[in-house]
Amino acid sequence: MGVRFDAELTVAEAFAAGHSGNLAYDLVDQALVWLNGYNVAPVVQYDQNVAVEKLMTIAEQINRAPRDATLTIEGTNVSWTPSQTGRTVDILATLEGLENIIRSLDSGAEVPLVIRETPPRIVDAERAARKAQIALSSPVTLIARDESGQALGPWTASQSQIAQILKPELVAHPEGGYAYDISLDMNVFSGFLETLAPGLLRAPQDARFSFNPELRQLQVIQPSVPGRALNIPQTLARMEAAVFLEGERTAEMAFDYELPRFHDGVTAAELGITELVSQATTYYSGSTQPRRDNIAQAASRFNGIIIPPGEEFSFNEWIGDITPEAGFVEGKVIVGGRTIDGVGGGVCQVSTTAFQAAFYAGFPILERYAHGYQVSYYNAGEGPGMDAAIYTPDLDFRFLNDTPYHLLIETSVYPGNDAIQFRFYSTNPGRRVIKEGPVIENVRPPAPTVYEPNPNLQPGQSLQVDWAAEGKDVRVTRVIVDNNGNELRRDVFVSHYQPWGAIIQVHPSAMPNA
Repeated sequence: MGVRFDAELTVAEAFAAGHSGNLAYDLVDQALVWLNGYNVAPVVQYDQNVAVEKLMTIAEQINRAPRDATLTIEGTNVSWTPSQTGRTVDILATLEGLENIIRSLDSGAEVPLVIRETPPRIVDAERAARKAQIALSSPVTLIARDESGQALGPWTASQSQIAQILKPELVAHPEGGYAYDISLDMNVFSGFLETLAPGLLRAPQDARFSFNPELRQLQVIQPSVPGRALNIPQTLARMEAAVFLEGERTAEMAFDYELPRFHDGVTAAELGITELVSQATTYYSGSTQPRRDNIAQAASRFNGIIIPPGEEFSFNEWIGDITPEAGFVEGKVIVGGRTIDGVGGGVCQVSTTAFQAAFYAGFPILERYAHGYQVSYYNAGEGPGMDAAIYTPDLDFRFLNDTPYHLLIETSVYPGNDAIQFRFYSTNPGRRVIKEGPVIENVRPPAPTVYEPNPNLQPGQSLQVDWAAEGKDVRVTRVIVDNNGNELRRDVFVSHYQPWGAIIQVHPSAMPNA
């Protein structure tokens, strides 16, 4: 290290004691040396340049640069390298320690190397690499459950899809510097959930009820179903947690639920349903089986529903789509002033019955249409002018519940009697209905019979597809009075029925003038 002991100079220093050239002084000094002895410090030679050279050689073996940890994700493969702390020999500080030892003449002392450490900027990637490996270990399955607990789906995110959302990022390390972490870019999954959400959306469904007159209580005939909407933020959080799970990697969708207005536990007393306020029965004797099937199907759509105070009843809204998929079959329907084959023939029997029940309950009628010509089914019972034609979505039958009480509608079909009945349960607000009429005017004879060719018929065969009916104008007046007989309101319902001729199909060779 450039340090050596100089023996010659040390001996010369010792011999100099008592040999100054002054005899008197020298004799005294020699006597003192002989009596007490004389300490002579060794002479040390120190070459700093040599020491620096030696330290630089040592530093070449010790010095190293700091190295950041690395993290690499390629597809579904994850790799990482550890960090390395940098170190540097501090030559100046080491020289200072060496010179202190020299000055203390401690010949047995070790010279400590002063080493400075430089931490890396990124100190850790192992934890993040482990998270990424877990995330890519297997697919993640997303499931949902319906109201019965049955699983819907599943929907699966593959490892390659998960790899696309892995997002390495630097976060502060508790001991200083930074470390890698793995977050997820959930935008892709968020977009996927947004496409699923409409199919999983379910509006709340009210319970349906019947009224027990003896107990004056409601009985559930169809349980309520809560509404459901996909909660995308919560579902994303569950998916994110599942991505970093080992073993079972399944996330269940989160939903927001909305209770229906009329749940299973609602009571008649709460709703003001206390009595039968109106009922109507119409008859369909002579109907074909498809027409009977449609009447039963349509009537079921209204059984047990509740109309709140101040709200409208819409026949078309409650019946929904009149299609084969909805359970309706092909029968005779009146379209454009004539009878043709079409899906849902017989539904107007149901709307007519609903109209008559609303008529006698005194509810304001907001929308009602008569048929284009008289139909024998609808004249039975109440007579002409009391029918209601509907044709979704253009022609509707609507009335308003103008009372402060809820209205429960019950329907029944009696196949043995060829009858359908609507029953309205609520609380009578103190009124009754008087029907005046029908007043029949402008009666016209039926139109002439019309013959149509039908090549599917054999010569001599015929098929009647429409029946003759008189034309007439019919006026029915509804007078609503209070319990004392005072008139509250008067409504007039006018129906214009066109004359109609029978339509008979025959073989083309049997056509008149053929």
